[in-house]
Amino acid sequence: MAAVSFSVAACDLPRGAALQSEIIKKSDAEDADFSVYQVTKDLLPRVKDWPRTGNVARYSWIGKQKGPVGRTLLPGDAVTLSVWDSDENSLLTAPGQRVAQLQTSTVSPNGNIFVPYVGSVRISGMTESNARDAVQEALISISPSAQVQLTSEVGQRHSIDLVSGVNNPGSFPLQERDMTVLAAIALGGGASAGFQNPQVRLLRGNSTYAISLDKLFKTPSLDTTLRHQDKILVVEDESYFIGLGASGKEELVTFPKEHVSALDAVSLLGGLSDARANPKGILVLREYGQKAVRTDGIRGPENQRVVFTMDLTNADGLFSAGKFHINPKDVVYATESPVNNARTIFGLIGSTFGVAAQVSN
Repeated sequence: MAAVSFSVAACDLPRGAALQSEIIKKSDAEDADFSVYQVTKDLLPRVKDWPRTGNVARYSWIGKQKGPVGRTLLPGDAVTLSVWDSDENSLLTAPGQRVAQLQTSTVSPNGNIFVPYVGSVRISGMTESNARDAVQEALISISPSAQVQLTSEVGQRHSIDLVSGVNNPGSFPLQERDMTVLAAIALGGGASAGFQNPQVRLLRGNSTYAISLDKLFKTPSLDTTLRHQDKILVVEDESYFIGLGASGKEELVTFPKEHVSALDAVSLLGGLSDARANPKGILVLREYGQKAVRTDGIRGPENQRVVFTMDLTNADGLFSAGKFHINPKDVVYATESPVNNARTIFGLIGSTFGVAAQVSN
Protein backbone atom coordinates (compact mmCIF):
# COMPACT_ATOMS: atom_id res chain seq x y z
CA MET A 1 0.00 0.00 0.00
CA ALA A 2 2.86 2.42 0.87
CA ALA A 3 4.47 1.75 -2.50
CA VAL A 4 1.19 2.42 -4.29
CA SER A 5 0.68 5.64 -2.28
CA PHE A 6 4.20 6.82 -3.09
CA SER A 7 3.89 6.07 -6.79
CA VAL A 8 0.52 7.85 -7.03
CA ALA A 9 1.77 10.90 -5.12
CA ALA A 10 4.83 11.10 -7.37
CA CYS A 11 2.65 11.41 -10.49
CA ASP A 12 1.62 14.74 -11.95
CA LEU A 13 -2.04 14.87 -11.02
CA PRO A 14 -4.54 16.33 -13.48
CA ARG A 15 -5.54 19.83 -12.31
CA GLY A 16 -7.25 22.86 -13.79
CA ALA A 17 -5.04 25.39 -11.97
CA ALA A 18 -1.69 25.71 -10.24
CA LEU A 19 -1.08 25.84 -6.51
CA GLN A 20 -0.05 29.18 -5.03
CA SER A 21 3.19 27.64 -3.79
CA GLU A 22 4.07 26.58 -7.35
CA ILE A 23 3.63 30.07 -8.77
CA ILE A 24 5.57 32.02 -6.15
CA LYS A 25 8.12 29.39 -5.07
CA LYS A 26 11.10 31.20 -6.68
CA SER A 27 10.27 34.64 -5.30
CA ASP A 28 12.95 34.37 -2.58
CA ALA A 29 15.72 33.44 -4.98
CA GLU A 30 18.50 35.98 -5.52
CA ASP A 31 17.87 36.01 -9.27
CA ALA A 32 14.08 36.22 -8.94
CA ASP A 33 12.58 38.33 -11.73
CA PHE A 34 9.30 39.01 -9.94
CA SER A 35 8.17 40.34 -6.56
CA VAL A 36 5.36 39.12 -4.31
CA TYR A 37 3.24 41.42 -2.15
CA GLN A 38 0.50 40.37 0.26
CA VAL A 39 -2.49 42.68 -0.13
CA THR A 40 -3.23 44.09 3.31
CA LYS A 41 -4.43 47.34 4.85
CA ASP A 42 -0.82 48.51 5.14
CA LEU A 43 0.02 47.83 1.48
CA LEU A 44 -2.92 49.70 -0.07
CA PRO A 45 -1.57 53.28 0.42
CA ARG A 46 1.74 52.28 -1.18
CA VAL A 47 0.26 50.62 -4.25
CA LYS A 48 -2.18 53.48 -4.80
CA ASP A 49 0.71 55.77 -5.77
CA TRP A 50 2.37 53.29 -8.12
CA PRO A 51 2.07 53.97 -11.87
CA ARG A 52 -1.02 52.66 -13.64
CA THR A 53 -0.43 49.74 -16.00
CA GLY A 54 -2.22 48.23 -18.97
CA ASN A 55 -1.23 50.60 -21.80
CA VAL A 56 -4.83 51.78 -22.15
CA ALA A 57 -5.00 55.39 -23.34
CA ARG A 58 -5.92 57.76 -20.52
CA TYR A 59 -7.28 61.21 -21.21
CA SER A 60 -7.95 64.25 -19.08
CA TRP A 61 -11.30 66.05 -18.88
CA ILE A 62 -12.41 69.66 -18.58
CA GLY A 63 -14.99 70.92 -16.13
CA LYS A 64 -18.11 72.89 -16.93
CA GLN A 65 -17.50 76.46 -18.05
CA LYS A 66 -20.14 79.11 -18.56
CA GLY A 67 -20.40 80.22 -22.19
CA PRO A 68 -20.53 83.87 -23.26
CA VAL A 69 -23.82 85.75 -23.02
CA GLY A 70 -25.39 85.38 -26.44
CA ARG A 71 -24.16 83.53 -29.48
CA THR A 72 -20.94 84.77 -31.08
CA LEU A 73 -20.63 85.34 -34.81
CA LEU A 74 -18.34 83.10 -36.87
CA PRO A 75 -17.20 82.89 -40.48
CA GLY A 76 -20.06 81.52 -42.58
CA ASP A 77 -22.84 83.21 -40.58
CA ALA A 78 -25.35 85.28 -42.58
CA VAL A 79 -25.70 88.88 -41.35
CA THR A 80 -28.49 91.34 -42.25
CA LEU A 81 -28.17 95.06 -41.52
CA SER A 82 -30.93 97.65 -41.26
CA VAL A 83 -29.72 101.26 -41.02
CA TRP A 84 -31.90 104.18 -39.91
CA ASP A 85 -30.55 107.54 -41.01
CA SER A 86 -32.24 110.96 -40.58
CA ASP A 87 -29.59 112.83 -42.60
CA GLU A 88 -31.14 114.40 -45.72
CA ASN A 89 -27.88 113.80 -47.61
CA SER A 90 -27.42 110.22 -46.45
CA LEU A 91 -25.38 107.94 -48.70
CA LEU A 92 -27.33 104.91 -47.50
CA THR A 93 -30.96 105.98 -47.88
CA ALA A 94 -32.85 107.36 -50.86
CA PRO A 95 -34.60 110.79 -50.67
CA GLY A 96 -37.60 110.56 -48.35
CA GLN A 97 -36.42 107.16 -47.08
CA ARG A 98 -35.43 106.77 -43.44
CA VAL A 99 -34.31 103.12 -43.30
CA ALA A 100 -32.03 101.18 -45.62
CA GLN A 101 -32.23 97.38 -45.76
CA LEU A 102 -28.76 96.31 -46.77
CA GLN A 103 -28.20 93.11 -48.67
CA THR A 104 -27.50 90.08 -46.50
CA SER A 105 -23.79 89.30 -46.35
CA THR A 106 -21.79 86.32 -45.15
CA VAL A 107 -19.01 86.64 -42.61
CA SER A 108 -15.82 85.99 -44.56
CA PRO A 109 -13.18 83.41 -43.59
CA ASN A 110 -11.10 86.23 -42.06
CA GLY A 111 -14.09 87.36 -39.96
CA ASN A 112 -15.24 90.45 -41.87
CA ILE A 113 -18.41 91.72 -43.53
CA PHE A 114 -18.65 94.41 -46.21
CA VAL A 115 -20.51 97.63 -45.36
CA PRO A 116 -21.20 100.06 -48.24
CA TYR A 117 -19.10 103.24 -48.22
CA VAL A 118 -17.15 101.91 -45.23
CA GLY A 119 -15.51 98.71 -46.40
CA SER A 120 -14.66 95.67 -44.31
CA VAL A 121 -15.70 95.54 -40.67
CA ARG A 122 -14.45 92.73 -38.47
CA ILE A 123 -17.23 91.11 -36.39
CA SER A 124 -16.16 87.46 -36.00
CA GLY A 125 -16.07 86.36 -32.36
CA MET A 126 -18.50 89.11 -31.29
CA THR A 127 -22.04 88.80 -30.02
CA GLU A 128 -24.77 90.35 -32.18
CA SER A 129 -24.90 93.36 -29.81
CA ASN A 130 -21.15 93.98 -29.99
CA ALA A 131 -21.13 93.48 -33.76
CA ARG A 132 -23.92 96.08 -34.12
CA ASP A 133 -21.83 98.56 -32.11
CA ALA A 134 -18.80 97.86 -34.33
CA VAL A 135 -20.78 98.50 -37.52
CA GLN A 136 -22.43 101.65 -36.11
CA GLU A 137 -19.05 103.04 -35.07
CA ALA A 138 -17.70 102.38 -38.57
CA LEU A 139 -20.64 104.32 -40.08
CA ILE A 140 -19.98 107.46 -38.02
CA SER A 141 -17.46 108.67 -40.59
CA ILE A 142 -20.13 108.88 -43.31
CA SER A 143 -23.32 109.32 -41.23
CA PRO A 144 -23.02 110.38 -37.58
CA SER A 145 -26.78 110.00 -37.01
CA ALA A 146 -27.06 106.43 -38.34
CA GLN A 147 -28.63 103.77 -36.11
CA VAL A 148 -27.98 100.10 -36.90
CA GLN A 149 -29.98 96.92 -36.34
CA LEU A 150 -28.17 93.64 -36.91
CA THR A 151 -29.61 90.14 -37.14
CA SER A 152 -27.87 86.89 -38.07
CA GLU A 153 -28.43 83.28 -39.00
CA VAL A 154 -26.00 80.58 -37.95
CA GLY A 155 -23.69 79.04 -40.52
CA GLN A 156 -22.26 75.57 -40.76
CA ARG A 157 -19.45 76.27 -38.30
CA HIS A 158 -22.02 76.85 -35.55
CA SER A 159 -22.53 73.14 -34.97
CA ILE A 160 -21.32 70.13 -33.03
CA ASP A 161 -21.04 66.59 -34.36
CA LEU A 162 -22.27 63.46 -32.62
CA VAL A 163 -20.06 61.02 -34.47
CA SER A 164 -20.91 57.61 -33.04
CA GLY A 165 -22.25 55.69 -30.06
CA VAL A 166 -25.60 57.53 -29.94
CA ASN A 167 -28.94 56.46 -31.38
CA ASN A 168 -29.16 59.36 -33.84
CA PRO A 169 -25.68 60.57 -34.84
CA GLY A 170 -25.30 63.69 -36.93
CA SER A 171 -24.48 67.38 -36.97
CA PHE A 172 -26.50 69.65 -34.67
CA PRO A 173 -26.61 73.47 -34.61
CA LEU A 174 -25.12 75.06 -31.52
CA GLN A 175 -27.94 77.49 -30.85
CA GLU A 176 -27.07 78.14 -27.20
CA ARG A 177 -23.60 78.88 -25.88
CA ASP A 178 -24.31 76.91 -22.71
CA MET A 179 -25.07 73.58 -24.40
CA THR A 180 -23.31 70.78 -22.51
CA VAL A 181 -22.10 67.29 -23.40
CA LEU A 182 -25.07 65.53 -21.77
CA ALA A 183 -27.51 67.89 -23.52
CA ALA A 184 -25.89 67.06 -26.85
CA ILE A 185 -26.06 63.30 -26.21
CA ALA A 186 -29.74 63.74 -25.38
CA LEU A 187 -30.24 65.50 -28.74
CA GLY A 188 -28.75 62.42 -30.37
CA GLY A 189 -31.29 60.13 -28.71
CA GLY A 190 -29.03 59.01 -25.89
CA ALA A 191 -26.12 56.57 -25.80
CA SER A 192 -26.47 53.30 -27.68
CA ALA A 193 -27.51 50.34 -25.55
CA GLY A 194 -25.20 47.40 -24.96
CA PHE A 195 -21.97 49.23 -24.12
CA GLN A 196 -20.05 48.04 -21.07
CA ASN A 197 -19.04 51.15 -19.10
CA PRO A 198 -19.52 53.61 -22.02
CA GLN A 199 -16.88 56.31 -22.37
CA VAL A 200 -17.49 59.82 -23.71
CA ARG A 201 -14.75 61.25 -25.88
CA LEU A 202 -14.66 64.92 -26.78
CA LEU A 203 -12.54 65.96 -29.76
CA ARG A 204 -11.72 69.67 -29.69
CA GLY A 205 -9.20 70.92 -32.20
CA ASN A 206 -6.11 68.72 -31.84
CA SER A 207 -6.98 67.59 -28.30
CA THR A 208 -8.97 64.59 -27.09
CA TYR A 209 -10.70 64.45 -23.70
CA ALA A 210 -12.49 61.46 -22.18
CA ILE A 211 -14.62 60.50 -19.19
CA SER A 212 -16.97 57.65 -18.30
CA LEU A 213 -20.63 58.38 -18.99
CA ASP A 214 -21.53 57.12 -15.51
CA LYS A 215 -19.14 59.62 -13.88
CA LEU A 216 -20.56 62.39 -16.05
CA PHE A 217 -24.08 61.53 -14.84
CA LYS A 218 -23.01 61.52 -11.20
CA THR A 219 -20.94 64.71 -11.30
CA PRO A 220 -22.83 67.63 -12.90
CA SER A 221 -19.84 69.96 -12.49
CA LEU A 222 -18.02 67.83 -15.09
CA ASP A 223 -20.75 68.27 -17.72
CA THR A 224 -18.58 70.57 -19.79
CA THR A 225 -19.82 73.34 -22.07
CA LEU A 226 -19.44 72.70 -25.79
CA ARG A 227 -17.82 74.91 -28.40
CA HIS A 228 -18.51 75.12 -32.11
CA GLN A 229 -17.10 72.23 -34.15
CA ASP A 230 -16.65 69.98 -31.11
CA LYS A 231 -17.02 66.28 -31.91
CA ILE A 232 -18.46 63.72 -29.47
CA LEU A 233 -18.09 59.95 -29.55
CA VAL A 234 -19.52 57.41 -27.12
CA VAL A 235 -17.42 54.23 -27.09
CA GLU A 236 -17.10 51.08 -25.03
CA ASP A 237 -14.37 51.01 -22.39
CA GLU A 238 -11.21 49.38 -23.75
CA SER A 239 -10.13 48.20 -20.28
CA TYR A 240 -10.25 44.48 -19.49
CA PHE A 241 -8.69 41.89 -17.21
CA ILE A 242 -8.11 38.16 -17.69
CA GLY A 243 -9.58 35.57 -15.33
CA LEU A 244 -7.88 32.18 -14.96
CA GLY A 245 -7.75 29.22 -12.59
CA ALA A 246 -10.29 27.73 -10.21
CA SER A 247 -12.96 30.38 -10.68
CA GLY A 248 -16.46 30.08 -12.09
CA LYS A 249 -15.19 30.94 -15.57
CA GLU A 250 -11.94 31.65 -17.36
CA GLU A 251 -12.20 34.52 -19.82
CA LEU A 252 -11.37 38.07 -20.78
CA VAL A 253 -13.65 40.45 -18.85
CA THR A 254 -14.40 44.03 -19.93
CA PHE A 255 -14.55 46.55 -17.09
CA PRO A 256 -18.26 47.16 -16.32
CA LYS A 257 -17.41 50.37 -14.44
CA GLU A 258 -14.53 52.81 -14.09
CA HIS A 259 -12.92 51.09 -11.11
CA VAL A 260 -12.97 47.32 -10.52
CA SER A 261 -11.73 45.92 -7.21
CA ALA A 262 -10.26 42.47 -6.68
CA LEU A 263 -13.52 41.37 -5.03
CA ASP A 264 -15.45 42.76 -8.01
CA ALA A 265 -13.20 40.74 -10.31
CA VAL A 266 -13.81 37.49 -8.42
CA SER A 267 -17.55 38.14 -8.57
CA LEU A 268 -17.41 38.93 -12.31
CA LEU A 269 -15.66 35.59 -12.82
CA GLY A 270 -18.55 33.75 -11.20
CA GLY A 271 -16.92 33.39 -7.79
CA LEU A 272 -14.55 30.66 -6.66
CA SER A 273 -15.05 26.96 -7.32
CA ASP A 274 -16.19 25.38 -4.04
CA ALA A 275 -14.53 22.08 -4.88
CA ARG A 276 -11.24 23.37 -6.30
CA ALA A 277 -10.29 26.93 -5.32
CA ASN A 278 -8.01 28.02 -2.52
CA PRO A 279 -9.57 31.16 -0.94
CA LYS A 280 -6.19 31.88 0.68
CA GLY A 281 -4.51 32.00 -2.73
CA ILE A 282 -6.11 34.63 -4.98
CA LEU A 283 -3.39 36.17 -7.13
CA VAL A 284 -3.22 39.28 -9.31
CA LEU A 285 -0.36 39.19 -11.82
CA ARG A 286 0.73 42.58 -13.13
CA GLU A 287 3.64 43.92 -15.18
CA TYR A 288 4.96 47.46 -14.63
CA GLY A 289 7.19 49.50 -16.87
CA GLN A 290 10.91 49.62 -16.21
CA LYS A 291 10.71 53.26 -15.05
CA ALA A 292 8.30 52.27 -12.25
CA VAL A 293 10.80 49.94 -10.54
CA ARG A 294 12.20 51.16 -7.19
CA THR A 295 14.78 49.36 -5.07
CA ASP A 296 13.01 50.33 -1.84
CA GLY A 297 9.70 48.80 -2.91
CA ILE A 298 7.89 51.82 -1.47
CA ARG A 299 7.43 54.30 -4.32
CA GLY A 300 7.25 51.48 -6.83
CA PRO A 301 7.66 47.69 -7.16
CA GLU A 302 11.07 46.07 -6.77
CA ASN A 303 10.61 44.21 -10.08
CA GLN A 304 8.63 44.83 -13.23
CA ARG A 305 6.70 41.62 -12.74
CA VAL A 306 4.58 41.59 -9.60
CA VAL A 307 2.32 39.01 -7.98
CA PHE A 308 -0.18 40.33 -5.46
CA THR A 309 -1.56 37.64 -3.13
CA MET A 310 -4.85 37.80 -1.25
CA ASP A 311 -6.30 35.76 1.59
CA LEU A 312 -10.09 35.85 1.50
CA THR A 313 -10.47 33.85 4.70
CA ASN A 314 -9.88 36.75 7.10
CA ALA A 315 -11.38 40.22 7.58
CA ASP A 316 -8.30 42.22 6.60
CA GLY A 317 -7.87 40.19 3.43
CA LEU A 318 -11.49 40.68 2.42
CA PHE A 319 -11.63 44.40 3.18
CA SER A 320 -8.28 44.99 1.46
CA ALA A 321 -9.32 43.02 -1.62
CA GLY A 322 -12.41 45.21 -1.82
CA LYS A 323 -10.22 48.32 -2.03
CA PHE A 324 -7.48 46.91 -4.26
CA HIS A 325 -7.98 48.25 -7.80
CA ILE A 326 -7.54 45.93 -10.75
CA ASN A 327 -5.60 47.53 -13.60
CA PRO A 328 -6.31 46.92 -17.30
CA LYS A 329 -4.69 43.69 -18.56
CA ASP A 330 -4.16 42.29 -15.05
CA VAL A 331 -4.45 38.53 -14.67
CA VAL A 332 -6.71 37.47 -11.79
CA TYR A 333 -5.77 33.91 -10.88
CA ALA A 334 -7.65 31.65 -8.48
CA THR A 335 -5.17 28.97 -7.36
CA GLU A 336 -6.02 25.35 -6.72
CA SER A 337 -6.53 24.18 -3.15
CA PRO A 338 -3.85 21.73 -1.91
CA VAL A 339 -6.66 19.81 -0.22
CA ASN A 340 -7.99 18.98 -3.64
CA ASN A 341 -4.69 17.26 -4.46
CA ALA A 342 -4.99 15.11 -1.36
CA ARG A 343 -8.54 14.16 -2.25
CA THR A 344 -7.42 13.21 -5.74
CA ILE A 345 -4.59 11.06 -4.37
CA PHE A 346 -6.84 9.23 -1.94
CA GLY A 347 -9.42 8.78 -4.68
CA LEU A 348 -6.82 7.23 -6.96
CA ILE A 349 -5.57 4.96 -4.14
CA GLY A 350 -9.09 3.85 -3.42
CA SER A 351 -9.71 3.15 -7.08
CA THR A 352 -6.45 1.20 -7.34
CA PHE A 353 -7.33 -1.06 -4.41
CA GLY A 354 -10.85 -1.47 -5.74
CA VAL A 355 -9.55 -2.69 -9.08
CA ALA A 356 -7.02 -4.97 -7.35
CA ALA A 357 -9.77 -6.51 -5.23
CA GLN A 358 -11.88 -7.23 -8.30
CA VAL A 359 -8.91 -8.90 -10.05
CA SER A 360 -8.10 -11.08 -7.03
CA ASN A 361 -11.70 -12.27 -6.89
